Amino acid sequence: MIDLGLEGKAAFVTGAAGGIGREVAIALAQAGARVAVVDLDQAACERVVAELERPEDHLAIGADLTDLARHDELLGRAVSQFARLDVLVCCAAILRRRDSIDEVTEDDWDAQFDINLKAVFFLNRAAATFFREAGRGGRIVNFTSQGWWSGGFGGSVVYAASKGGIVSMSRGLARSLAPHGITVNSVSPGAADTAMMRSGMTDEGLAKFVEMIPLGRMAEPSEVASTVLFLASDLAGYVTGATLNVSGGQLMY
Repeated sequence: MIDLGLEGKAAFVTGAAGGIGREVAIALAQAGARVAVVDLDQAACERVVAELERPEDHLAIGADLTDLARHDELLGRAVSQFARLDVLVCCAAILRRRDSIDEVTEDDWDAQFDINLKAVFFLNRAAATFFREAGRGGRIVNFTSQGWWSGGFGGSVVYAASKGGIVSMSRGLARSLAPHGITVNSVSPGAADTAMMRSGMTDEGLAKFVEMIPLGRMAEPSEVASTVLFLASDLAGYVTGATLNVSGGQLMY
């Protein structure tokens, strides 16, 4: 059995109340990590914690991550509970899918950039401060999307732009934080079978999208979570600044 090196470590996972984030929390808990499950809805976070192995070892945190002033407090709650922090996974994001770029509003732009990119940068920075002070290094995994490369489709251009920012930002942070033993990587899912993926899509539109995937199906959220598990583990100690493409072959580069 391969030791991932996650036993007893502590992870802070945003967007963890559902979809891929929930599966990331489950995977980390199964690997022996203690997990702070973070999302907007406190009750939803508590339900996920109840599903995890050894629920008493984990923490549910309901919070709006666009409130940047709370980042230190939220991370501090995890550090107080677990006496350490080793992994940050930023899954939280929103997608406002429009039929065309002409329907995109300024509010659409601001909302998606605030949660998808701005909050991620400041949470990365706050976590890096904890990692540096502890002196044990750390792992940061940020979620982008294959839209960072393709540019998105129609009215999802703004979402794709915010996710392109994640890739550039993660590379820059990887260079800045490497001297402290902190790795920063991105995961780029294609069509994962989540509520976000299905939102605003007709059955016909979704079927056409799946037809473009060489493997012929959407990913299970757990299949994306396994990529995060690798990047958070000791197996990825020499991987930083990378963007791992998990798209069933739809995107190849």
